[in-house]
Amino acid sequence: MTIAALESLSFGLGRMAEAAEESGHRLCLLTGDRSVYRHELATLPPDALDVVDVDTDDPAAVRRALAALPALAGLINTTDTWSVPAAELSAELGLPGPDPAAVRLLRDKRRVREALHAQGLSRSTAVAVPAGPEGAEEVLRTVGLPAVLKDSSGTSSRSVWIAHDEEALHRALAEAAQQPLKGELFAETFLAGPLYSAETLSWEGTTRLLGVLSRQTSRTAVVREEVAAFPVALPDGERAAIEAWVGRVLEVAGHRRGFAHVEFILTAEGAELVEINRRIGGALVGEVLCRSLGTNVYTAMMDEALGRRPALLDAPLEGGRGPAYGFVLVYADRPGVLKGWHGLGELAAFPGSVEWFPVREPGEHLPNVGDQRGCTGMVLAQAPTAELAQHRAWSAAVRVRPVIADTR
Repeated sequence: MTIAALESLSFGLGRMAEAAEESGHRLCLLTGDRSVYRHELATLPPDALDVVDVDTDDPAAVRRALAALPALAGLINTTDTWSVPAAELSAELGLPGPDPAAVRLLRDKRRVREALHAQGLSRSTAVAVPAGPEGAEEVLRTVGLPAVLKDSSGTSSRSVWIAHDEEALHRALAEAAQQPLKGELFAETFLAGPLYSAETLSWEGTTRLLGVLSRQTSRTAVVREEVAAFPVALPDGERAAIEAWVGRVLEVAGHRRGFAHVEFILTAEGAELVEINRRIGGALVGEVLCRSLGTNVYTAMMDEALGRRPALLDAPLEGGRGPAYGFVLVYADRPGVLKGWHGLGELAAFPGSVEWFPVREPGEHLPNVGDQRGCTGMVLAQAPTAELAQHRAWSAAVRVRPVIADTR
C-alpha cells in the first residue's frame, strides 16, 4: 500500500521513507520540481521511494496522479504552501486527515492572532493594513511602534518586516506594495525577547512538547533566520508552563492532530505567539529531532496519515540525555550565480562531528538573498548542550563562503 506526500520540506525524505516502510507502506513523493530534493535523492538508494513528477499546483493533475497509485492508504504534507490542498484532497478521497477548515485557519496568521486575542492568549490583536503609504496611519493608530508587518499567508520568513520608527514603517510599507503577497498584509505588536519554537505532536486534543528550539534571526529590518539549536535546556517548571501554554494555543487555533512548529517569543511576561506552522519544523529541525530524541519521529507522521494515534505521544524519549545539535544557514552575500563554496574542506577540523547539507548547487541563480531563498547550505554540529552545539556550528560555518558570480 502507498502513502503519498504532496510535496515536502527539502530535508526529511529519507526518514519519511524509512517510517513508511516500517508501517508496511511505500512512500511516493508527488512533486512539481524534484530539484528541491536533490541532496536527499542523491544520497538515498534509488529504490528508497517513488517519485512522481506532476504539476502540484494543478488539483486535477494531482487527483489523476493519486488515482494511479497502488492502494493509496494516506496522504501527507509537510509544507505550508500545500497544506490546504492536501487536507482538501484527503477529505475528498475519504482518507484520514485534518479538518480542512482548521487548516485554512492556520494558514491565515491574522485570523489566528485574532482568535488567540479573543481568548486571552495574546496581548494584542492583528490589524489588516493596505500596503503602500496609506497604511502608515492605520499602523500608528491601531498598533503603534515598534510594529511587525506580515503577509497573512507567507512562508519561509518571506514578506516580514520589523518597523522600529516611522521611517522604517514607510520603507516597509513601500516594499510590501512591491511584493507578490500570498495573502493580505497585516500589522501586529512587536514582541521583545528571544525567539524560540516549540516542536509539538498532537492527537485529538492531547499535545506533547517534544522540545524547544532556539532561533536567531538577522539584525536587519527584513527577518531572515540564521541559527538554530535543539534542545534548549529549560527549568522543569518553565518547560511545563510552555507545554501547557502551547497546548491551549493549538486548541484555540483548531490544531488537533499532527506535528506543529510553534514559534514564540519568551517575553518578560511569558510566552507570546509569533506564528503556528502545522508541520514538523523546516530546515534541519526534523533531523535534529530524530538524532537528539533517539527515534525516527517521522513514524508519527505515518501514524497520523493512517488515522491512528501516534505511538510517539507515549514513547520514552532520550531528550536531555542524547546529543544536542546546532545548525547555521549559510547565505550568499549578494544575488548572482552560485559557483561553489570556499572552506568546505576545513569543516572536518572543527569539533562537533560537523556536517554540510547543501541547499543549492553550483550553477544556480540566486535572485534574492534577503530571506531563506538566499540560503546555499547548512552547517550542522553536535555537543552535549544546545548552547555548545550552536557555538560549534557557528565557528565552523563562518569558514564557509559561497562563491557568487555576477549574472552580467
